Amino acid sequence: MKAAIWKKITVLVLILAVPGFLYYLLTAKGKNRYKPLAFFGPKVVAKTSHRFHGQDIPDTIYYKVPAFKLTDQNGKPFSEADLKGKIFVASFFYTHCPTVCTTINKNLSYLVGTYWKNKMVYFTSITVDPDRDTPDVLKSYLESYKPESNRWLFLTGDTTSIYGLARKGFLVDALQAGKDDFIYSDKLILIDQDKHIRGYYSGANTTDVNRLNDEIKVLIAEELRKVDKALY
Repeated sequence: MKAAIWKKITVLVLILAVPGFLYYLLTAKGKNRYKPLAFFGPKVVAKTSHRFHGQDIPDTIYYKVPAFKLTDQNGKPFSEADLKGKIFVASFFYTHCPTVCTTINKNLSYLVGTYWKNKMVYFTSITVDPDRDTPDVLKSYLESYKPESNRWLFLTGDTTSIYGLARKGFLVDALQAGKDDFIYSDKLILIDQDKHIRGYYSGANTTDVNRLNDEIKVLIAEELRKVDKALY
């Protein structure tokens, strides 16, 4: 019994300590000692530049997820503005799909539980079958996972908007191949507070999900570092 209690305490300490440790790695002695995450999507060289070691380095404009308007599981409008200043993980699915969606959403449920105290991190699951996945259906589906926070949103909208957002916004596949057949990406997509895409992970692969968990912590540390710089 005591061993079980100590095991729980150890897990809790690790969950609380890792973001702080990563923050230390990023800020120790004023150097970035932790490899930052990549930026995905097209990049544009800006006309502006910054000085680094006495040289002018052209600035880079990184791709951002565009504005969107959808509806959440409570029937309320939801847009990218609701995620302002937030880190979030996006994914695509449909409620009556085969086992792969169940696996992906179980893994997402685990992540939601991991970050239930962190108000900086959100999760959005977007249906590729909006005709059947109404807000009521999505709400019932979400409740079946008994989420540990209200920061896991299930979203729907019209088909054109959703498929366009998947392909041109999050840069993944999503389309309807037949009446009950959908082609969509199994990727979990990590978005930073500035709406940049910072990672893609297979939602059905445990190794990828664990990597996503680690890289969410890296993003949290990056954001803490920004705040730290702003104060000085």
